[in-house]
Amino acid sequence: MDLQTRKIAFVQEFLKLQNEELISALERLLHQKKTADYQQNPGSMSVEQFNEDIDQALDDAKNERLTKADDLKAEVNKWN
Repeated sequence: MDLQTRKIAFVQEFLKLQNEELISALERLLHQKKTADYQQNPGSMSVEQFNEDIDQALDDAKNERLTKADDLKAEVNKWN
């Protein structure tokens, strides 16, 4: 199965999902993978990708999918 066919099949299955927790997990995984890809090759971000990332950040803010700076600092402090 070629990549385009796999993507179409994935989207069709994704659209059938009713579990919000699973959808959130897939969104996080996608974001993590995109972030990792960018970190490995930082010069590869297109203007379109940049705009998509901004739109995602705005959507995350609107839907309160944020981590407060104090919470993040507390989490980082646990690493020591």
